[in-house]
Amino acid sequence: MPSDTEIAQQVQPKPIGQIADQLGIDKADLLSYGREMAKVHINALHRPSSKQGRLILVSATTPTAAGEGKTTTTIGLGQAFAKLGKSVCLALREPSLGPCLGMKGGATGGGYSQILPTDRINLHFTGDIHAITSANNLLSAVIDNHIYQGNELNIDPRRVLWRRVTDMTDRSLRHIVLGLGGKLQGIPREGGFDISAASEVMAMLCLASNLDDFCQRLENTLVAFTYSGDPVFAKQLQITGAMLALLRDAIHPNLVQSIEGVPTLVHGGPFANIAHGCNSLLATRMAQHHADWAITEAGFGFDLGAEKFFDIKCRLGSLDPQAVVLVTTTRALKLHGGKMKEKLGDKDLPALRKGLANLDKHIENVRKFNKQPVVALNRFAGDNTAELSLIKVRCQELNTPFALCDHYATGGEGAIELAEQVMQVANQSQPYRPLYPLDLPVEEKVRIICREMYGADNVAFTKQAAKDLRQVQQLGFDQLPVCIAKAPGSLSDDPNLFGRPRDFDITVRGIQINSGAGFLVVLTGEILRMPGLPKHPGAERWQLRKDGSILGLD
Repeated sequence: MPSDTEIAQQVQPKPIGQIADQLGIDKADLLSYGREMAKVHINALHRPSSKQGRLILVSATTPTAAGEGKTTTTIGLGQAFAKLGKSVCLALREPSLGPCLGMKGGATGGGYSQILPTDRINLHFTGDIHAITSANNLLSAVIDNHIYQGNELNIDPRRVLWRRVTDMTDRSLRHIVLGLGGKLQGIPREGGFDISAASEVMAMLCLASNLDDFCQRLENTLVAFTYSGDPVFAKQLQITGAMLALLRDAIHPNLVQSIEGVPTLVHGGPFANIAHGCNSLLATRMAQHHADWAITEAGFGFDLGAEKFFDIKCRLGSLDPQAVVLVTTTRALKLHGGKMKEKLGDKDLPALRKGLANLDKHIENVRKFNKQPVVALNRFAGDNTAELSLIKVRCQELNTPFALCDHYATGGEGAIELAEQVMQVANQSQPYRPLYPLDLPVEEKVRIICREMYGADNVAFTKQAAKDLRQVQQLGFDQLPVCIAKAPGSLSDDPNLFGRPRDFDITVRGIQINSGAGFLVVLTGEILRMPGLPKHPGAERWQLRKDGSILGLD
């Protein structure tokens, strides 16, 4: 089979105006970025619409190095809906350069279920993440300049919370010292960088309901404390107007298409292991506003991105998905059953049986939100028939709809069965139920997530976390939802525990107030908001051809 890049190069995308016409988008709301990409002005949400806007969420079992193909499945499912004659629009996150150049490679699907143009989407796209980075770092620069220029707000340099960001994985920037070099170089203090996708500006963009809401979120962002312990918010530095100006274009969702011409809105890209893991609320609403079926995804496994989708995004945006798809593979489940990565292609029914416990847990988790999952078994070339049958039987035992998918090799045609199962479940959907009420104490919200989603016995709060909890309560932010930052490759906070771990505790080492985003970031285990590069980053494989195409994004 040809590579992803070769497949994408064989397709001539439709002009983006035709894709907009499929959705009924007014030409006045279309801001073109060449022939194949455009932004859709948020004013399009206020145009009359007769669409039903039924929402489908795609999630997955705990991710592994073997890959589950969640984005590929989301795209394939959308193409299957189109083949069935349904009005459909996808709503996806946009890739961050750091993972593309580091461990993950491209994030635009694969095979015959990709979105186009793959290279531009994976690289700089329409500049949204650059705008987020610039706005974030403007605030950082102004904070340090304010301290240098007399410090009228009496900011304590030791208690500046706002960190700089970059759209790259660079462990050397996690902890740094600023302002060295003498009097003219600023006030020395400790600081550091997060990756742009984990920034609060990214989270605010993705949770804003309109421009005024976005502005208010920026103004209400907690950035530091004074020497006397009083909070300092971004609005006190009087540059949120400039930040919003930098983000003027970034707030509008981006429109592209799949290989089979399915309209796709790609907007926002917060990580699910260190942020809330969903595309923008504006893009999701835009997809619902312009199509009868809107299909979106949540990052990493259901325990991370999908829990936050329900408890943060759905609660804030009054969303309620009619069905949840759980993507898995024989290879991933065998790895969770103890099979070595190098031998995942070998038949191993005992390892698969053991790994099924991970699928069992995620099915249970979906039902805790009063939703019925549909298991999508993403078939890989060389998969063993007996192993495929074993997973199907387990789903039958759990009374869970199941579909074997081949969308990577055959596009939308390979996900027809999945689409039919999803529509059947959607017709019987019940309103979703949040995992916890907002008026519970913060520590109890954390315990509920850790017990119910991860299967932990208990939660241990370090002295620093306990101190952070007291501060959250004193400042009146204890009614906010919780966004747990956790290792993505395990249900626990230990990345080395695969399958369905039991008899473990979760350690909370700190709590960060994201008052602009509107949630509390709970740091567990050794999780970091700035990833590092592997020994051999994906960038080593990239090459620019003379015709301008890029090799190595597969």
